[in-house]
This record gives sequence, C-alpha cells and structure tokens, in this order.
Amino acid sequence: MTEAIDVKQDEQPQAACKPAAGEHAGQDPIVEINHVRMVFNIANQQLNSLKEYFIALARHQLMFREFVALDDVSLDIYAGERYGFVGVNGSGKSTLLKCIAGVLEPTTGYVRTHGSMAPLIELGAGFDMELTARENTYLNGALLGYSKQFIDDHFDEIVDFAEVRDFIDMPLKNYSSGMVARIAFAIATVTEPDILVVDEALSVGDFMFQEKCEKRIDYLVHEHGTTLLFVSHIPDQVRRVCNKALWLDHGTVKMVGDVNEVCDAYEATDTNR
Repeated sequence: MTEAIDVKQDEQPQAACKPAAGEHAGQDPIVEINHVRMVFNIANQQLNSLKEYFIALARHQLMFREFVALDDVSLDIYAGERYGFVGVNGSGKSTLLKCIAGVLEPTTGYVRTHGSMAPLIELGAGFDMELTARENTYLNGALLGYSKQFIDDHFDEIVDFAEVRDFIDMPLKNYSSGMVARIAFAIATVTEPDILVVDEALSVGDFMFQEKCEKRIDYLVHEHGTTLLFVSHIPDQVRRVCNKALWLDHGTVKMVGDVNEVCDAYEATDTNR
C-alpha cells in the first residue's frame, strides 16, 4: 500500500497522485484525470424571467462571477482500485464524479475512461416519476445501454435485489427516496461494469440495504475486477468499502493515498474546525 501524501499549497497535486514506482508497472490507468479545472459562471443578480435577462443583456448589465469547483485535479486510477472521495459540502466531489461520468466537460484539462461504466450520480436520474417501477426499470436500463431482452432476462434479479416486488406496478412518485435508490443500484449493478460510480446513493437507504449493497460492491471488485469511485459523507463507510481515498478541499487535492490515513486526517481537520 502506498503511503498517503499530503499535498502542500506550493506543490503540484499532479505529482502527489502518481503511483509508487513499480506499483502499476506496465499497467494503463482505467481512469485518467489530467489537470482538470471546472469553472461555473454564477449571475451576480437574480433574474426571474427571460425578459429581465434580455433587458440586462441589452444594457450590458449582465454580470457573472466565477466559481472554481475544481482546480488542477490530477489522478490516475487503476483497474480494481476502490477510491473514496471525501470532503465537506462544496469541495468538488460530485463535480469530479460528473466529469468522470461524462455529465460535465471540464473547463480545462481532460478525463479519459476505459471500459464500461455504471453511474449512480443523482438519485432519480434517468427515471420518470409518473411511470411505474416496472416501466422505469426498462427505461433506465435502456439509458444504461441494456437491451429489452437483457432486462427481460434479468428483471426478476433486479426486482428481488431491490426488494420492491410488492410495489413494482406502483408509480415511482409514491416511492420513498430509499426505494428509488434500491432500484437504481439494482439496475446499475445487474451487469459487471468496469467502472462503478456511486455518489451518496447508499446514504438514503436503510442499514440492512446499505450492507447488502456493500456486499454487492465487494463481489464486483473481487470477482470481476470492477473499479469503484465512491462518494460518502460517512468516513467509516468509505473505510469499509474503499482501499484508497482522495480528499478534496475547495476544489483542490488536499491528500490522496491509503483510505485509513486519508480519512483519519480528514476527520482530524474536520473536528478542529
């Protein structure tokens, strides 16, 4: 296990994220994050309609301020690694996952992934709340690239894992957030993806289902070599699920390395605030 590295402000995060010599000799990373910077433009004033927007635009009164969500983030992730992303709200964890999943394109830098990906980025993404759970299983499966025949063949497996058989023909709008998360996780992991991206999707489920999902993740990692990218605000959960961690602070890499060392440092800093 490589030693965790604390990145100083005057050091380049890129250097801190390189693996130890020989650790991945001859192996190409499955995820390449290279000097990624993500900048959002935020309006300085609230505009309540298109009319107000165009009036402000015509008068050259439309002003924006820049918000840097990610600032020069670099990291190579290799097949079978389980990376947990930690940091306070607004530190850039979800933004980084969205860049990896292709939902966002970095302002500068690039992200390259190799292999199939199953993203669980936002709860309810890819679902129509007016449709039933049965209909949403086919809809979400199609968005993930599954054929109708594939869903037909694995439908019972999905329903049984999600434990929603008694409610399968109920509109999803009547489901709790935890039940929606169950279905989303069951659909995303019915295959063996090369990369599994999970952004706090397990935090809304009950303890028993979280444990079930963790066992499924463990199975995918150890039996199929799946690479895990995992965001959680619960350091103990990150320790259980991951073997490495990346700590983001205001969009920059604060520390990267062994999961226990990174989580210990993060908790110590958070406690002292």
